[in-house]
Amino acid sequence: MRIGELAAEAGTTARALRHYEQAGLIRSERAANGYRSYHPTAAVRVRNIRLLLDAGLTLDDVGVFLDCLDGDLAAAPPSPKGLAVARARLAVLEDRITRQTALRDRLLAALASAGATGGEGAGAVAAPEG
Repeated sequence: MRIGELAAEAGTTARALRHYEQAGLIRSERAANGYRSYHPTAAVRVRNIRLLLDAGLTLDDVGVFLDCLDGDLAAAPPSPKGLAVARARLAVLEDRITRQTALRDRLLAALASAGATGGEGAGAVAAPEG
């Protein structure tokens, strides 16, 4: 299967497939003409990669799941290693949310002290006169 066919079947782009291949998540063979050729079962693997990415994991995180990417990932029982990766990613996301919320609160306070709440007057805080 060529890269365009795999992209269409898996619901992604050829660029994403090349990225997954560079990350070591999928493999291709090179045809005589230099084109990438994928095994027909690669579509299942790519859909599972997309499932994990859509759940909030990174490509590095997905690497932990290599042994089970070719099956029905959604129906498989969770592994301790997979759960640990998911929990670690959740902790990172929670930390980011906390930091972003604090940043938003500081910006709201700055706008309130400038007498401008909501979208109006934001320029007074963002670009001081000078």
